[in-house]
Amino acid sequence: MLVGSAPTDLASGFRISFWIPTLVLAAALTIKLPTIVRLWRDPLLRAVGGLLLLACTVFVFVAPTTIAWTNRVTGIPNFAAPWCYSLITAFCASCLLLIIAWRNGLSERSASTRRAMRRVVAVYSGVIVALWVLFALADVPVERVRDLDTYYANTPFMREEILLYLLAHTVAVLITSWLVWNWARTDGLDAWLRWGLRFLGAGYALNLVFDALKLTAVGARWAGRDLDWLSTDLAPPVACVSAIVIALGFILPQTGQYLHDRRLVGVAHRELGPLYRLTRSASGAGVPFVLRSTPELRLIRRETFIRDVLLGLARKIDERGRHRAHRAALDLGFPPDRAKALAAAVAVLDAVGRADGAPPDGHGDEVDTADLLGDIGATSRALARPEEIEAVRRRTATTSECVSADD
Repeated sequence: MLVGSAPTDLASGFRISFWIPTLVLAAALTIKLPTIVRLWRDPLLRAVGGLLLLACTVFVFVAPTTIAWTNRVTGIPNFAAPWCYSLITAFCASCLLLIIAWRNGLSERSASTRRAMRRVVAVYSGVIVALWVLFALADVPVERVRDLDTYYANTPFMREEILLYLLAHTVAVLITSWLVWNWARTDGLDAWLRWGLRFLGAGYALNLVFDALKLTAVGARWAGRDLDWLSTDLAPPVACVSAIVIALGFILPQTGQYLHDRRLVGVAHRELGPLYRLTRSASGAGVPFVLRSTPELRLIRRETFIRDVLLGLARKIDERGRHRAHRAALDLGFPPDRAKALAAAVAVLDAVGRADGAPPDGHGDEVDTADLLGDIGATSRALARPEEIEAVRRRTATTSECVSADD
């Protein structure tokens, strides 16, 4: 019994090229490759790289054009079927092994964990062998590039092969998804890792949708009905979206942390801008521009330049005046850390303003250079608020006048 053409037309509108997830997975592998090469001795990183490479291979070989090419090169009709099924099965096993090892860590592999990993290898190796045996026994003379699962759903031995790979895939996805979601709910995880696990969980959940669509279409064939569009038109785009989401799950923890660290470096570099400009005006020169300098190196060079200039200004610092400015800032209601930064900003501004280079009047206290150079970021942020600095100066002057009048 045939269903109407409307669902088929609707599903065909959701087609996604198999090369799109291939490119996304390749991008994920490229992003992780430098870390994998740098830390090659880490078996978990090697496993991640191998899994992404295997995933790319799967989508290369399940593309209809590659399926036709494989059959033509081997000269065996539908030879691509057991080859693709084997790749998918190996990918399932790799996912299970990676999640088990990743979650437990290298130093915490218990005997039960090692047994579980050996069982995964044994079971899925057996499945791959069975797939090739069943294909050798099956009679599949007509090449089917897109609809082999449903076309041969009632063919002896091929029927069992199709069911075997779908069940092996479903079991692996169920277990992997359960492990990932349980791990994602664990306390104390890094935020980027948690989001990566959520994407992985969503990707494996979409894999379950893929399996459900395939099994429904095959089961319909067994029941004498035609729901082939579920397998040929709807399941492939679901698999493509699943692969993209899984790739994002692997990309996000590393890329997100990298971008987060870069943002912090950029923020720190910008925050030092006011103090850098002030010290540059005092020294008459700045940090030389280097075209290929990394953000981290630019930040270090700016910090070094500021501290070098501040050391040169130390003899001009009015330490007593800085203490008065600190008390004035506290009197104005600023928190202690903010008051300390404002006092340092006032002291540096005054030191830069002494063009003759002479020490300030009453300069008798030794300047605490360690304190002055301690949190240059806070001092620079204080310089960015000239109205607060002016308020501290007015308060300091008022307090000094009151003390002089009392004397």
